[in-house]
Amino acid sequence: MRGGPATLRYFLDTEYNGWGGALLSLALVPDHGEELYLTLDWNGALEPWVEQNVLPYLDAVPDGLISPRLSRADAARLISHYLAGDSDPVILADWPEDIAQFCNLAVTGPGIMAELPQLTFRFVPLSGFSTAANSRVPHNALHDARALRDHVLELE
Repeated sequence: MRGGPATLRYFLDTEYNGWGGALLSLALVPDHGEELYLTLDWNGALEPWVEQNVLPYLDAVPDGLISPRLSRADAARLISHYLAGDSDPVILADWPEDIAQFCNLAVTGPGIMAELPQLTFRFVPLSGFSTAANSRVPHNALHDARALRDHVLELE
């Protein structure tokens, strides 16, 4: 699953307000190095399942990674800054909605997008594997992305 000797992979997970709902958090966990974890501000009511299973764990991350609730534009800028030093990142996800949420976040206005390097998305269907079931903190994007990374590395 490696993209090449110099390619750094980032394992992506997101949490959002139900099917097609607002993005609540996003994590990018690289093969090695600094992780990115963002939480976003949202408007409106949360789905009951999300309120019970996601919201209580949004800040269940190491102190240095706790994120203030960001606007979508600020979150997009942080992702742009985070990926700026990588000329050809590969972003892996095990769920299509995670990729969709990332791409939607990159669009910051009509005809406007965050500055991102050329990047590749790799959808990795993992039949029978659940990031949440293997996560230290289920339904927390950072811990679920770490579980995805650990599982993919074990398969290699």
